Amino acid sequence: MDNITKTIEINHSYILDRIREKIGIDLLEFDHPYDMLTIVINRERIIDLLLFLKNDDVLKFDFLTDICGIHYPQNEGKEIGVIYHLHSLINNIRLRIKTFASAEDPKFLTVTPVFLAANWMERETYDFYGAIFEGHPDLRRILNMDEMHYFPMRKEYPLQDATRTDKPDKYFGR
Repeated sequence: MDNITKTIEINHSYILDRIREKIGIDLLEFDHPYDMLTIVINRERIIDLLLFLKNDDVLKFDFLTDICGIHYPQNEGKEIGVIYHLHSLINNIRLRIKTFASAEDPKFLTVTPVFLAANWMERETYDFYGAIFEGHPDLRRILNMDEMHYFPMRKEYPLQDATRTDKPDKYFGR
């Protein structure tokens, strides 16, 4: 007789259940925009979660597609965010993970020990958004000049000349 192996359907519910088992209350929220599971976790747990997702025998999220930053100036205490995109090549499923910090303390743990490819992605996120990746092997600007004293993708400067009165910033999304 052949051994009948039980196949597991890897879907959003299964992934969420596995993540809840691993990080519990540090899973702050989740959603499914554009049919991609998106979770928000406490920034202190990113290494634990990524190690779990990468090394899990079933999930196998072994490819870090991208790391990018976001700036939501209206979210008090959570103005700076980092987004991690993972892909399980074996299961052909993607996952988006978000973490947030305040603009006064934009510190995140580096994930270079988990994914070496994170090195330059974290440098780019630092360069444009000011997210500081603690433990990063070489955190310095990668595309902008070292002399820049600001982070160009943050919404902290007027879009128009300050003396111009015919078009206030509210017309540009601020």
